[in-house]
Amino acid sequence: MNKLLQYSSIASKVAMALAGLFLVTFLGVHLGINLLLLKADGGRSFSEAAEFMGTNPLIRIFEIVLMAGFLIHIFIGFLVSGKNRASRPAGYEVGNRTETSFLSKYMMHSGVVVLLFLALHFSDYYFVKIGIVSPPEGIDAHDFYAMTLHLFSSTWYALFYMFSFIPLGFHLNHAIQSAFQTMGWNHSRYMDAVKVTGTIYSVAISLGFMVIPLYFLLFR
Repeated sequence: MNKLLQYSSIASKVAMALAGLFLVTFLGVHLGINLLLLKADGGRSFSEAAEFMGTNPLIRIFEIVLMAGFLIHIFIGFLVSGKNRASRPAGYEVGNRTETSFLSKYMMHSGVVVLLFLALHFSDYYFVKIGIVSPPEGIDAHDFYAMTLHLFSSTWYALFYMFSFIPLGFHLNHAIQSAFQTMGWNHSRYMDAVKVTGTIYSVAISLGFMVIPLYFLLFR
């Protein structure tokens, strides 16, 4: 029974690591499309990319896979965190003060903020597209450019959007390192390079997404 529980725990961590790496890759693609919002063409390039993403059959399948990836990552994340907390109910008197420990310590906190952001983000875009949520008055359900202009016209919404990518950056940074360790790819020869690359990628993703609402706040 102990071995079965051990294998189950390992399998859960591997599944979460793979789902996390999948989502990390998706964020890079998603940012590339969203940066088209900054192009001075009245939203034409972004709208064309959004239409392609919304009508291509392969992308529609990818959306299902993506949603499954989110759900798997979130569910197993809570499951693993709960098991870890249950296994050490009393806090350590002296904690490990390494960077990884700091990121790991607040992984659940950053994950909750990211989860709240995702709930809002899906409600404002994806759920509108599939008809679960009504679009803003006067805006077509598939006009994501107009929807973005409407949402970022709210200072509070834009600020919350930007703030959400701060914990997401920390979450990404730890997730990349943790995934490599879980998969057994943390070789001493290149793990330092993985950490540096992961940090750069996390900062670039966060700043890239934060620039978009800031642009609309300042220049629209």
